[in-house]
Amino acid sequence: MRRLFERFAIALLMVGILAAGTLTARAAAYEDALPKFTLDSFSDTADAVDAIAGSGSPHAAALLQALKDQRLLFSATDKKVLIKTADGKLTDAATGQPFTAAPPADLDNVRLNNRLRNLIDAALGALTLMAPDAGKRYDAAQSVFKSRDASAASALDKAIAAEKDAGVKKVMQEARAALTLADESASPADKVAAITIIRDRGDQDAMALLQSLPADSPKEVLAAAGDAKAKIERNLALWSTVQNFWYGLSLGSVLLLAAIGLAITFGVMGVINMAHGEMVMLGAYTTFVVQEIIRTRYPGLFDYSLAIALPLAFLFSAIVGIIIERSVIRFLYGRPLETLLATWGISLVLQQAVRAAFGPTNKEVGNPSWMSGAFDLGGILITYNRLWIIVFTAIVFVALLAMLRFTRLGLEMRAVTQNRAMAAAVGIRTARIDALTFGLGSGIAGIAGVALSQIDNVSPNLGQGYIIDSFMVVVFGGVGNLWGTLVGAMTLGIANKFLEPFAGAVLGKIAILVFIILFIQKRPRGMFALKGRAIEA
Repeated sequence: MRRLFERFAIALLMVGILAAGTLTARAAAYEDALPKFTLDSFSDTADAVDAIAGSGSPHAAALLQALKDQRLLFSATDKKVLIKTADGKLTDAATGQPFTAAPPADLDNVRLNNRLRNLIDAALGALTLMAPDAGKRYDAAQSVFKSRDASAASALDKAIAAEKDAGVKKVMQEARAALTLADESASPADKVAAITIIRDRGDQDAMALLQSLPADSPKEVLAAAGDAKAKIERNLALWSTVQNFWYGLSLGSVLLLAAIGLAITFGVMGVINMAHGEMVMLGAYTTFVVQEIIRTRYPGLFDYSLAIALPLAFLFSAIVGIIIERSVIRFLYGRPLETLLATWGISLVLQQAVRAAFGPTNKEVGNPSWMSGAFDLGGILITYNRLWIIVFTAIVFVALLAMLRFTRLGLEMRAVTQNRAMAAAVGIRTARIDALTFGLGSGIAGIAGVALSQIDNVSPNLGQGYIIDSFMVVVFGGVGNLWGTLVGAMTLGIANKFLEPFAGAVLGKIAILVFIILFIQKRPRGMFALKGRAIEA
């Protein structure tokens, strides 16, 4: 028993010695590679990246990430390599400890070129294939797929064998198939099997990989690649249609948000309000002012800036709208050409006022963290800011429908829209309804400006880009009909995005305009005309 214990202790000691020797060897390989960064040569930097990636050092990933981010510095005189942290401090690349001495006078960034960037991506991918976080393993496999670095093959095989997440394992297998296709020594059977995996991936990267196959590849490989490319092309065409539909839905939501306030004022009051776009602009500038105050005084509230800006933009734009209606518009009812000229003049005044207050240049309005970034859904890319705008537009539309149906103001607005004289005869104060309606339409335009500030430039000309489209949506859908405005906005948005790939952006808009002109010749009241005695008369 005693001898058995002694043998076990000796074995543990030997394992410890071997482990220590391995760590020492890794540290030595890592430290030996560092001086190559100080030679300021692309080839030496490439050798250093390979050595660092293969060293197994715990500092390797941090150093390569710093190199990729242009935060790796070197001193040719002192033969020193330093890492600049996110807060501007320096750490010693060899030890990972803070660098407390005075920075060398000749400290400079390690230079990169495209070849080195691809090499770094591949090295980082190989290092993170076994990371605890599934998201990092997924990104690492994608990096290997795109770089097709043969040195990652062994690490990738180990990662595939150990991977438990089905989605991550699939991407790893795709990366391994890409390495197989790039390997000249691989057999035709292995390449055909790899092509099947790449075919099932079905995106542009898969197509590019298959197109890069040499023309002198074996016949069975070229035949399999041809069939795979044909299937991928059909798949891409389908996803392109879905992507265009998504873009059209996104554009339609923006048009609806910009036009819905105009549909109310135009439908109830018959006013051609050319200053509606400036109400959108005021809402966007309200968002800018709110964010500036938050940035300078309450930076921790930035993610809530849009929630704060929404009611303020609504109130400010609504008040401006009521002032315009009480001071100008109420004297011009029944004279549409005069209202057009008057509101056009008001739009110029508002634009110049904003230029005088904020300057003529674009203003920066940031995206909160929950509206930043994007994600893949099948074969399409969905950005969070567009997705939230669609959700926001739906909420505004439903809330407006509920207000018109279930509130006293909504009931009176619908009565005035259908028969103004009869509404006045039963005691509805039509002048008050006109002012509140104009204020409501302007307020909705203001909150549209909050949303549009997240996807467009905030400038004095912001509203001009949406006023014509808004009128087209309202007239096409049916004046004063919210459901018609919804259908009109979505129809024009989707049609626009499907026409753009064939006719271009300008010709596409011209085609839409010609279609609306012809449509109005047949249905002057739009798709969904309001009904009422005064209207029908």
